[in-house]
Amino acid sequence: MQFKDLKIIEPILKALKENQYITPTPIQQQSIPLILNRRDILGSAQTGTGKTAAFAVPILQHLYNDRHKNNGRRIIRALIVTPTRELAIQIDESFSSYGRYTGLKNTVVFGGVNQGPQTTLLNRGVDILTATPGRLLDLMNQGFISLKDIEYFVLDEADRMLDMGFINDIKKIIAKLPVKRQSLYFSATMPDTIVELSKKILNNPVKVNVSPVSSTAETIRQYLYYTNRADKNNLLIHILQDAAINQVLIFSRTKHGADRIARNLKKKKIRAEAIHGDKSQNQRQKALSMFKERKVRVLVATDIAARGIDIDKLRFVINFDIPNVAETYVHRIGRSGRAGEEGVAISICEPEENVYIKDIEKLINREIEVVTDSPYPQTDKPMTNSEKKEWEKEKQRRKREFFANRKPKQGRFLRK
Repeated sequence: MQFKDLKIIEPILKALKENQYITPTPIQQQSIPLILNRRDILGSAQTGTGKTAAFAVPILQHLYNDRHKNNGRRIIRALIVTPTRELAIQIDESFSSYGRYTGLKNTVVFGGVNQGPQTTLLNRGVDILTATPGRLLDLMNQGFISLKDIEYFVLDEADRMLDMGFINDIKKIIAKLPVKRQSLYFSATMPDTIVELSKKILNNPVKVNVSPVSSTAETIRQYLYYTNRADKNNLLIHILQDAAINQVLIFSRTKHGADRIARNLKKKKIRAEAIHGDKSQNQRQKALSMFKERKVRVLVATDIAARGIDIDKLRFVINFDIPNVAETYVHRIGRSGRAGEEGVAISICEPEENVYIKDIEKLINREIEVVTDSPYPQTDKPMTNSEKKEWEKEKQRRKREFFANRKPKQGRFLRK
Protein backbone atom coordinates (compact mmCIF):
# COMPACT_ATOMS: atom_id res chain seq x y z
CA MET A 1 0.00 0.00 0.00
CA GLN A 2 1.09 3.56 -0.74
CA PHE A 3 -0.13 6.93 0.52
CA LYS A 4 -1.96 7.49 -2.74
CA ASP A 5 -4.14 4.46 -1.91
CA LEU A 6 -5.44 6.11 1.31
CA LYS A 7 -7.71 8.61 -0.49
CA ILE A 8 -5.52 11.55 0.47
CA ILE A 9 -6.22 14.76 -1.43
CA GLU A 10 -3.73 16.00 -4.00
CA PRO A 11 -2.35 19.09 -2.14
CA ILE A 12 -1.31 16.90 0.80
CA LEU A 13 -0.20 14.01 -1.37
CA LYS A 14 2.07 16.39 -3.30
CA ALA A 15 3.73 17.52 -0.06
CA LEU A 16 4.15 13.93 1.13
CA LYS A 17 5.84 13.02 -2.15
CA GLU A 18 8.24 15.95 -1.76
CA ASN A 19 9.08 14.61 1.71
CA GLN A 20 9.68 11.18 0.11
CA TYR A 21 6.74 9.65 1.96
CA ILE A 22 5.66 6.83 -0.32
CA THR A 23 4.71 3.86 1.85
CA PRO A 24 2.74 4.50 5.05
CA THR A 25 3.90 2.93 8.30
CA PRO A 26 1.48 0.52 10.05
CA ILE A 27 0.15 3.21 12.41
CA GLN A 28 -0.44 5.52 9.44
CA GLN A 29 -2.00 2.79 7.33
CA GLN A 30 -4.48 1.89 10.06
CA SER A 31 -5.20 5.32 11.54
CA ILE A 32 -5.56 7.60 8.51
CA PRO A 33 -8.67 5.89 7.02
CA LEU A 34 -10.35 5.77 10.44
CA ILE A 35 -9.66 9.45 11.14
CA LEU A 36 -10.86 10.40 7.68
CA ASN A 37 -14.08 8.57 8.59
CA ARG A 38 -14.24 10.78 11.71
CA ARG A 39 -13.73 8.01 14.25
CA ASP A 40 -12.09 8.63 17.61
CA ILE A 41 -8.79 6.78 18.00
CA LEU A 42 -7.06 5.19 20.97
CA GLY A 43 -3.63 4.59 19.47
CA SER A 44 -0.81 2.60 21.02
CA ALA A 45 2.39 2.62 19.01
CA GLN A 46 6.03 2.54 19.94
CA THR A 47 8.16 5.63 19.60
CA GLY A 48 9.30 6.40 16.05
CA THR A 49 6.52 4.69 14.11
CA GLY A 50 5.18 7.82 12.42
CA LYS A 51 2.33 8.84 14.75
CA THR A 52 2.55 12.53 13.84
CA ALA A 53 1.74 11.98 10.17
CA ALA A 54 -0.94 9.47 11.22
CA PHE A 55 -3.01 12.26 12.77
CA ALA A 56 -1.67 15.35 10.97
CA VAL A 57 -2.50 14.20 7.43
CA PRO A 58 -6.21 13.44 8.00
CA ILE A 59 -6.71 16.54 10.18
CA LEU A 60 -5.25 18.69 7.41
CA GLN A 61 -7.54 17.01 4.92
CA HIS A 62 -10.65 17.62 7.03
CA LEU A 63 -9.76 21.27 7.56
CA TYR A 64 -8.97 21.78 3.87
CA ASN A 65 -12.24 20.23 2.72
CA ASP A 66 -14.20 22.41 5.17
CA ARG A 67 -12.13 25.55 4.67
CA HIS A 68 -15.06 27.65 3.40
CA LYS A 69 -17.42 26.99 6.31
CA ASN A 70 -16.03 29.88 8.43
CA ASN A 71 -16.46 32.54 5.73
CA GLY A 72 -12.73 33.18 5.49
CA ARG A 73 -12.22 33.63 9.24
CA ARG A 74 -9.27 31.83 10.78
CA ILE A 75 -10.22 30.25 14.08
CA ILE A 76 -8.53 27.45 15.98
CA ARG A 77 -10.30 24.29 14.85
CA ALA A 78 -7.60 21.72 15.61
CA LEU A 79 -5.65 21.44 18.88
CA ILE A 80 -2.70 19.17 19.54
CA VAL A 81 -1.45 18.96 23.13
CA THR A 82 1.94 17.41 23.80
CA PRO A 83 4.29 17.35 26.81
CA THR A 84 7.53 19.03 25.70
CA ARG A 85 8.58 22.15 23.83
CA GLU A 86 10.77 20.22 21.41
CA LEU A 87 7.99 17.81 20.48
CA ALA A 88 5.48 20.66 20.11
CA ILE A 89 7.82 22.49 17.74
CA GLN A 90 8.42 19.38 15.68
CA ILE A 91 4.71 18.57 15.40
CA ASP A 92 4.08 22.13 14.23
CA GLU A 93 6.89 21.76 11.68
CA SER A 94 5.24 18.56 10.43
CA PHE A 95 1.91 20.34 9.93
CA SER A 96 3.74 23.08 8.01
CA SER A 97 5.46 20.49 5.85
CA TYR A 98 2.46 18.28 5.07
CA GLY A 99 0.10 21.24 4.67
CA ARG A 100 2.28 23.56 2.63
CA TYR A 101 -0.12 23.46 -0.35
CA THR A 102 -3.38 23.63 1.61
CA GLY A 103 -3.34 27.32 2.54
CA LEU A 104 -4.00 26.42 6.17
CA LYS A 105 -2.19 28.24 8.96
CA ASN A 106 -0.65 26.59 12.01
CA THR A 107 1.43 27.74 14.95
CA VAL A 108 2.85 26.49 18.24
CA VAL A 109 2.87 27.83 21.80
CA PHE A 110 5.10 26.67 24.65
CA GLY A 111 6.52 28.02 27.88
CA GLY A 112 10.00 29.19 28.76
CA VAL A 113 10.05 32.03 26.24
CA ASN A 114 8.45 35.46 25.85
CA GLN A 115 4.82 35.01 24.82
CA GLY A 116 4.82 38.10 22.59
CA PRO A 117 5.71 36.46 19.26
CA GLN A 118 3.28 33.63 20.00
CA THR A 119 0.35 35.91 20.76
CA THR A 120 1.11 38.00 17.67
CA LEU A 121 0.66 34.93 15.47
CA LEU A 122 -2.46 33.90 17.36
CA ASN A 123 -4.00 37.33 16.82
CA ARG A 124 -3.42 36.99 13.06
CA GLY A 125 -5.52 33.84 13.09
CA VAL A 126 -4.58 30.16 12.86
CA ASP A 127 -6.40 26.97 11.96
CA ILE A 128 -4.19 24.50 13.85
CA LEU A 129 -2.56 25.00 17.24
CA THR A 130 0.06 22.77 18.85
CA ALA A 131 0.71 23.51 22.51
CA THR A 132 2.25 22.38 25.76
CA PRO A 133 -0.29 22.30 28.61
CA GLY A 134 1.08 25.08 30.84
CA ARG A 135 1.43 27.79 28.20
CA LEU A 136 -1.90 26.80 26.64
CA LEU A 137 -3.76 27.31 29.92
CA ASP A 138 -1.88 30.54 30.59
CA LEU A 139 -2.87 32.04 27.23
CA MET A 140 -6.43 30.79 27.65
CA ASN A 141 -6.66 32.56 31.00
CA GLN A 142 -5.37 35.75 29.38
CA GLY A 143 -7.99 35.56 26.65
CA PHE A 144 -5.63 34.94 23.74
CA ILE A 145 -6.94 31.41 23.05
CA SER A 146 -10.50 30.06 22.93
CA LEU A 147 -11.25 26.36 22.54
CA LYS A 148 -14.96 26.78 21.76
CA ASP A 149 -14.48 26.07 18.04
CA ILE A 150 -12.23 23.01 18.37
CA GLU A 151 -13.35 20.20 16.05
CA TYR A 152 -10.23 18.01 16.26
CA PHE A 153 -8.35 17.34 19.48
CA VAL A 154 -5.14 15.30 19.77
CA LEU A 155 -3.50 14.25 23.02
CA ASP A 156 -0.05 13.04 22.01
CA GLU A 157 2.42 11.13 24.20
CA ALA A 158 -0.24 10.79 26.87
CA ASP A 159 1.78 8.55 29.17
CA ARG A 160 4.68 10.99 29.13
CA MET A 161 2.22 13.77 29.91
CA LEU A 162 1.13 11.99 33.07
CA ASP A 163 4.72 11.14 34.02
CA MET A 164 5.53 14.86 33.93
CA GLY A 165 2.62 15.75 36.22
CA PHE A 166 0.28 17.33 33.66
CA ILE A 167 -2.84 15.36 34.62
CA ASN A 168 -4.64 18.29 36.26
CA ASP A 169 -3.76 20.63 33.38
CA ILE A 170 -5.11 18.09 30.89
CA LYS A 171 -8.37 17.81 32.81
CA LYS A 172 -8.75 21.62 32.78
CA ILE A 173 -8.17 21.71 29.02
CA ILE A 174 -10.63 18.90 28.35
CA ALA A 175 -13.28 20.72 30.39
CA LYS A 176 -13.07 23.69 27.96
CA LEU A 177 -13.43 21.63 24.78
CA PRO A 178 -16.71 21.32 22.88
CA VAL A 179 -18.53 18.06 23.53
CA LYS A 180 -18.95 17.51 19.81
CA ARG A 181 -15.48 16.92 18.44
CA GLN A 182 -13.20 14.22 17.05
CA SER A 183 -10.58 13.15 19.57
CA LEU A 184 -7.36 11.25 18.95
CA TYR A 185 -5.35 9.83 21.81
CA PHE A 186 -1.87 8.45 21.28
CA SER A 187 0.43 6.85 23.82
CA ALA A 188 3.50 4.62 23.61
CA THR A 189 2.37 2.65 26.68
CA MET A 190 -1.10 1.97 28.10
CA PRO A 191 -1.05 1.76 31.90
CA ASP A 192 -4.39 1.80 33.73
CA THR A 193 -4.22 5.57 34.39
CA ILE A 194 -3.93 6.22 30.67
CA VAL A 195 -6.87 3.98 29.84
CA GLU A 196 -9.03 5.69 32.49
CA LEU A 197 -8.18 9.14 31.14
CA SER A 198 -8.98 8.02 27.60
CA LYS A 199 -12.55 7.16 28.69
CA LYS A 200 -13.08 10.83 29.58
CA ILE A 201 -11.78 12.05 26.23
CA LEU A 202 -12.91 9.57 23.58
CA ASN A 203 -16.31 8.64 22.18
CA ASN A 204 -16.62 5.00 21.15
CA PRO A 205 -12.97 4.89 20.01
CA VAL A 206 -11.32 2.43 17.68
CA LYS A 207 -8.22 0.89 19.24
CA VAL A 208 -5.14 0.91 17.04
CA ASN A 209 -2.23 -1.11 18.37
CA VAL A 210 0.48 -1.68 15.82
CA SER A 211 2.99 -3.42 18.06
CA PRO A 212 3.33 -5.01 21.49
CA VAL A 213 3.39 -2.45 24.29
CA SER A 214 6.91 -1.22 25.08
CA SER A 215 8.60 -3.22 22.34
CA THR A 216 11.56 -1.97 20.36
CA ALA A 217 11.44 -1.59 16.60
CA GLU A 218 12.88 -4.50 14.63
CA THR A 219 14.87 -2.04 12.55
CA ILE A 220 17.01 -1.07 15.58
CA ARG A 221 20.05 -3.26 16.27
CA GLN A 222 21.06 -3.18 19.90
CA TYR A 223 24.56 -3.58 21.38
CA LEU A 224 25.78 -3.63 24.96
CA TYR A 225 29.17 -2.89 26.51
CA TYR A 226 29.87 -3.98 30.08
CA THR A 227 32.45 -1.71 31.68
CA ASN A 228 33.32 0.08 34.94
CA ARG A 229 32.08 3.52 35.90
CA ALA A 230 35.58 5.02 35.81
CA ASP A 231 36.05 3.74 32.26
CA LYS A 232 32.82 4.98 30.72
CA ASN A 233 34.26 8.16 29.24
CA ASN A 234 37.22 6.36 27.72
CA LEU A 235 34.94 3.68 26.29
CA LEU A 236 32.69 6.33 24.79
CA ILE A 237 35.67 7.96 23.08
CA HIS A 238 36.71 4.53 21.80
CA ILE A 239 33.23 3.90 20.34
CA LEU A 240 33.19 7.31 18.67
CA GLN A 241 36.45 6.52 16.89
CA ASP A 242 34.18 4.69 14.45
CA ALA A 243 33.88 7.31 11.71
CA ALA A 244 30.58 5.82 10.54
CA ILE A 245 28.98 7.20 13.71
CA ASN A 246 28.80 10.66 12.19
CA GLN A 247 25.66 11.77 14.05
CA VAL A 248 24.73 10.35 17.46
CA LEU A 249 22.30 11.15 20.25
CA ILE A 250 23.70 10.27 23.70
CA PHE A 251 21.50 9.92 26.77
CA SER A 252 22.63 10.85 30.27
CA ARG A 253 20.67 10.29 33.48
CA THR A 254 21.31 13.78 34.87
CA LYS A 255 21.63 17.35 33.62
CA HIS A 256 25.09 17.74 35.14
CA GLY A 257 26.09 14.43 33.59
CA ALA A 258 24.99 15.63 30.16
CA ASP A 259 27.09 18.78 30.49
CA ARG A 260 30.07 16.77 31.72
CA ILE A 261 29.88 14.32 28.81
CA ALA A 262 29.71 17.19 26.30
CA ARG A 263 32.71 18.92 27.93
CA ASN A 264 34.77 15.72 27.87
CA LEU A 265 33.99 15.15 24.21
CA LYS A 266 34.95 18.71 23.31
CA LYS A 267 38.30 18.18 25.03
CA LYS A 268 38.84 15.29 22.61
CA LYS A 269 38.00 17.57 19.65
CA ILE A 270 34.60 15.94 19.14
CA ARG A 271 31.91 18.50 18.38
CA ALA A 272 29.18 18.10 21.00
CA GLU A 273 26.34 20.02 22.66
CA ALA A 274 24.13 19.22 25.66
CA ILE A 275 20.37 19.72 25.85
CA HIS A 276 18.28 19.48 29.04
CA GLY A 277 15.76 21.29 31.22
CA ASP A 278 18.22 23.80 32.68
CA LYS A 279 19.05 25.17 29.26
CA SER A 280 17.07 28.14 28.00
CA GLN A 281 14.68 27.61 25.13
CA ASN A 282 17.01 29.48 22.78
CA GLN A 283 19.97 27.35 23.85
CA ARG A 284 18.00 24.16 23.36
CA GLN A 285 16.73 25.14 19.94
CA LYS A 286 20.17 26.32 18.82
CA ALA A 287 21.78 23.02 19.91
CA LEU A 288 19.02 21.02 18.24
CA SER A 289 19.29 23.00 15.01
CA MET A 290 23.07 22.59 14.91
CA PHE A 291 22.64 18.84 15.41
CA LYS A 292 20.02 18.55 12.69
CA GLU A 293 22.25 20.51 10.32
CA ARG A 294 25.21 18.28 11.31
CA LYS A 295 27.23 21.21 12.57
CA VAL A 296 27.80 19.16 15.72
CA ARG A 297 28.37 15.42 15.69
CA VAL A 298 27.03 14.60 19.16
CA LEU A 299 23.94 15.78 21.03
CA VAL A 300 23.83 14.78 24.71
CA ALA A 301 20.36 14.74 26.24
CA THR A 302 18.50 13.85 29.42
CA ASP A 303 15.28 11.84 29.40
CA ILE A 304 13.16 14.97 29.16
CA ALA A 305 14.19 14.92 25.49
CA ALA A 306 13.65 11.19 24.97
CA ARG A 307 10.39 11.80 23.10
CA GLY A 308 10.93 15.41 22.18
CA ILE A 309 13.71 14.97 19.65
CA ASP A 310 12.88 13.80 16.16
CA ILE A 311 15.90 13.81 13.85
CA ASP A 312 15.23 12.65 10.32
CA LYS A 313 17.23 9.50 9.54
CA LEU A 314 19.11 9.50 12.86
CA ARG A 315 20.88 6.12 13.00
CA PHE A 316 22.81 6.09 16.28
CA VAL A 317 21.77 6.37 19.91
CA ILE A 318 24.10 5.73 22.86
CA ASN A 319 22.94 5.14 26.43
CA PHE A 320 25.83 6.50 28.49
CA ASP A 321 23.74 5.75 31.58
CA ILE A 322 21.36 2.81 31.65
CA PRO A 323 17.87 4.01 32.66
CA ASN A 324 16.44 2.50 35.84
CA VAL A 325 12.98 2.34 34.24
CA ALA A 326 12.92 -0.21 31.44
CA GLU A 327 10.29 1.63 29.38
CA THR A 328 12.61 4.64 29.22
CA TYR A 329 15.11 2.51 27.31
CA VAL A 330 12.47 1.87 24.65
CA HIS A 331 11.70 5.57 24.33
CA ARG A 332 15.39 6.48 24.14
CA ILE A 333 16.43 4.06 21.43
CA GLY A 334 13.24 4.87 19.54
CA ARG A 335 14.92 8.11 18.49
CA SER A 336 16.77 5.98 15.92
CA GLY A 337 15.31 3.61 13.35
CA ARG A 338 12.25 5.83 12.90
CA ALA A 339 9.54 5.18 10.33
CA GLY A 340 11.18 2.03 8.99
CA GLU A 341 14.74 3.34 8.83
CA GLU A 342 17.59 1.28 10.27
CA GLY A 343 19.01 2.31 13.64
CA VAL A 344 21.74 1.29 16.07
CA ALA A 345 21.47 1.55 19.86
CA ILE A 346 24.62 1.16 21.97
CA SER A 347 24.45 0.92 25.77
CA ILE A 348 27.36 1.34 28.21
CA CYS A 349 26.70 -0.53 31.45
CA GLU A 350 28.58 -0.27 34.75
CA PRO A 351 28.23 -2.95 37.49
CA GLU A 352 25.55 -1.06 39.44
CA GLU A 353 23.42 -0.95 36.29
CA ASN A 354 23.52 -4.67 35.50
CA VAL A 355 20.13 -5.18 37.15
CA TYR A 356 18.62 -2.51 34.88
CA ILE A 357 19.78 -4.44 31.82
CA LYS A 358 17.99 -7.55 33.09
CA ASP A 359 14.78 -5.54 33.51
CA ILE A 360 15.12 -4.11 30.00
CA GLU A 361 15.72 -7.51 28.41
CA LYS A 362 12.69 -8.88 30.23
CA LEU A 363 10.54 -6.02 28.97
CA ILE A 364 11.64 -6.23 25.34
CA ASN A 365 11.73 -10.04 25.46
CA ARG A 366 15.17 -10.35 23.91
CA GLU A 367 18.82 -10.38 24.89
CA ILE A 368 20.92 -7.40 23.87
CA GLU A 369 24.03 -8.38 21.94
CA VAL A 370 27.13 -7.98 24.11
CA VAL A 371 30.28 -6.52 22.52
CA THR A 372 33.17 -8.54 23.93
CA ASP A 373 36.19 -7.05 22.17
CA SER A 374 36.40 -3.97 24.40
CA PRO A 375 39.56 -2.41 25.84
CA TYR A 376 37.59 -1.51 28.98
CA PRO A 377 35.84 -4.68 30.23
CA GLN A 378 33.72 -4.75 33.37
CA THR A 379 35.13 -6.36 36.54
CA ASP A 380 33.04 -9.13 38.08
CA LYS A 381 33.21 -8.13 41.75
CA PRO A 382 34.39 -5.33 44.04
CA MET A 383 38.18 -5.27 44.47
CA THR A 384 40.49 -4.35 47.30
CA ASN A 385 42.81 -1.36 46.85
CA SER A 386 45.77 -3.60 46.06
CA GLU A 387 43.69 -5.57 43.57
CA LYS A 388 42.58 -2.30 41.97
CA LYS A 389 46.21 -1.26 41.47
CA GLU A 390 47.07 -4.60 39.90
CA TRP A 391 43.99 -4.43 37.74
CA GLU A 392 44.89 -0.95 36.55
CA LYS A 393 48.30 -2.21 35.48
CA GLU A 394 46.74 -5.18 33.72
CA LYS A 395 44.14 -2.98 32.09
CA GLN A 396 46.78 -0.62 30.74
CA ARG A 397 48.68 -3.59 29.37
CA ARG A 398 45.54 -4.95 27.69
CA LYS A 399 44.71 -1.53 26.27
CA ARG A 400 48.18 -1.13 24.76
CA GLU A 401 47.92 -4.60 23.28
CA PHE A 402 44.40 -3.97 22.01
CA PHE A 403 45.26 -0.78 20.16
CA ALA A 404 48.55 -2.18 18.89
CA ASN A 405 46.82 -5.11 17.20
CA ARG A 406 43.53 -3.66 16.11
CA LYS A 407 41.97 -0.39 15.05
CA PRO A 408 38.20 0.07 15.34
CA LYS A 409 36.59 -0.95 12.11
CA GLN A 410 34.87 1.88 10.36
CA GLY A 411 31.19 1.07 10.30
CA ARG A 412 31.45 -1.91 12.67
CA PHE A 413 27.85 -1.32 13.77
CA LEU A 414 26.54 -1.13 10.22
CA ARG A 415 25.51 -4.09 8.14
CA LYS A 416 27.92 -5.13 5.43
